[in-house]
Amino acid sequence: MAELQEVQITEEKPLLPGQTPEAAKTHSVETPYGSVTFTVYGTPKPKRPAILTYHDVGLNYKSCFQPLFQFEDMQEIIQNFVRVHVDAPGMEEGAPVFPLGYQYPSLDQLADMIPCVLQYLNFSTIIGVGVGAGAYILARYALNHPDTVEGLVLINIDPNAKGWMDWAAHKLTGLTSSIPEMILGHLFSQEELSGNSELIQKYRNIITHAPNLDNIELYWNSYNNRRDLNFERGGDITLRCPVMLVVGDQAPHEDAVVECNSKLDPTQTSFLK
Repeated sequence: MAELQEVQITEEKPLLPGQTPEAAKTHSVETPYGSVTFTVYGTPKPKRPAILTYHDVGLNYKSCFQPLFQFEDMQEIIQNFVRVHVDAPGMEEGAPVFPLGYQYPSLDQLADMIPCVLQYLNFSTIIGVGVGAGAYILARYALNHPDTVEGLVLINIDPNAKGWMDWAAHKLTGLTSSIPEMILGHLFSQEELSGNSELIQKYRNIITHAPNLDNIELYWNSYNNRRDLNFERGGDITLRCPVMLVVGDQAPHEDAVVECNSKLDPTQTSFLK
């Protein structure tokens, strides 16, 4: 697994009292479905899994996870676990726009890239933290590689393929709404969008003016063409590690997460709304 790139960066964030800047290394590796970039923070601890994150559509690892890991109560966790932040192909900062006609990987194929990342880093197990499309990708990975996943935190997961009604509604929405507006409708509730808070304006600006917006649209299309995960409580297709499902009250994916919770093993699953 040849390393394509390694750069030393310092995290740009306000430091908490007594904190020192956290060193990070960014790597890229080739996989059967193209190159994937990921950033590693911290030093691996013996016999401890790595925390591996996967971001949602319209974001990269920084815009999706930096506020969470900057939070004061997270400091004890980040001091005790190495973190691997995976960027979906073409979503990393400075990513070139893919050429016209490029076949973007499916979400299943994005999940199949993760073993290449872990093999490169020589990590045997992970705790996965995913949001939206990233939550689906980590769930698919856990179904395929259950022995390597010690736990999952899945935020705003929709494990279902789009039905015909959803597909038709998506197509009609695409006639009247721009890609950034459709993605914002995926990330935030209608109440939040109507309020047009400073946070909404920030993310609208990030997505609308993203230099890789064409790449973002490809990731968005892959998300909307996802297969059904086919979870079944008591069946063979299920997540075999402890899972925490998280969704915001009145969030766009509230019903999907509630349904997902009903299909997973209740002794292994926590639900936070």
